Amino acid sequence: MGYRSLKFPEGSRFLVTGGAGFIGSNLCEALLDMGCPVRCLDDLSTGKQANVDLFAGRSGFEFVKGDIKDFDTCLAACSQMDYVLHQAAWGSVPRSLEMPLFYCANNISGTLNMLEAARRSKVKRFVYASSSSVYGDEAHLPKTEGREGGLLSPYALTKRCDEEWAGQYTRHYGLFTVGLRYFNVFGRRQDPDGPYAAVIPRFIRQLLAGERPVIYGDGEQSRDFTYVENVVEANLKACLAPEAADGEVFNIACGGRERLIDVCRTLTKALAVDIEPIFGPERPGDIRHSHADISKARRILGYAPEYDFARGIAEAIGWYRKNL
Repeated sequence: MGYRSLKFPEGSRFLVTGGAGFIGSNLCEALLDMGCPVRCLDDLSTGKQANVDLFAGRSGFEFVKGDIKDFDTCLAACSQMDYVLHQAAWGSVPRSLEMPLFYCANNISGTLNMLEAARRSKVKRFVYASSSSVYGDEAHLPKTEGREGGLLSPYALTKRCDEEWAGQYTRHYGLFTVGLRYFNVFGRRQDPDGPYAAVIPRFIRQLLAGERPVIYGDGEQSRDFTYVENVVEANLKACLAPEAADGEVFNIACGGRERLIDVCRTLTKALAVDIEPIFGPERPGDIRHSHADISKARRILGYAPEYDFARGIAEAIGWYRKNL
């Protein structure tokens, strides 16, 4: 079962932090389509005004421009909310290596602000975005919750800290939290531009422009690519999950693996272009292989991803053809 048939208590109100971003805007859209009131909090540092404008005039949508590093902003945003879907963060492993102080302030202190604001506002559940990067140098596949390795980047450290703080808020303060470890999410509205762009939208943009896509490393590294609709499903099911989910973290993925070289070939074929990739140096902090065990999410959250890689990549290509 997907998320469209989920039933929330009448009048349930949602706060989506980072709602002008890639995943956040998809969450806002899904909730509005389900008839749920949504407040979007975003400072537009990485999110886009265009994503907010998509929902302008829609009944039940409210946009608040604000920074999660400011506690009063977080407290006001949480006021009268039933559920918080906390997506606001700065991503990118390479960028975090360049800006460790900012990542600490934004991703750790900002999340702590949101946890405390949610506690004071007595929200029903606080669902937050974590990352597969927390597995670090743990080589065992598939990646299983509770079997993490040494962290490889400041970004990974921020996400591990978020998980620990959320656990403390559930344990000591009665705030029901659920962490979702995203594995290489892709799909509509993911930014293809800039030096820190994710690999799939970057490949698509380069191929559509007739450019040779750049693969950092030998292309044999693998990822558990996860279409954004699966992530939407996980967030909404986490809101309604049983008590067994509280204070826990869950892998959110498809449970498969795709090599980067194969992804590049798939896109080349789908876009009907004959362009060979360029291979560059490996990037510091990158994990070699990523493959999720999603059995815990299936068992406790009822997570059942509807989109495998083939279906998701077809949807993504269709969107980028129309929007690039």
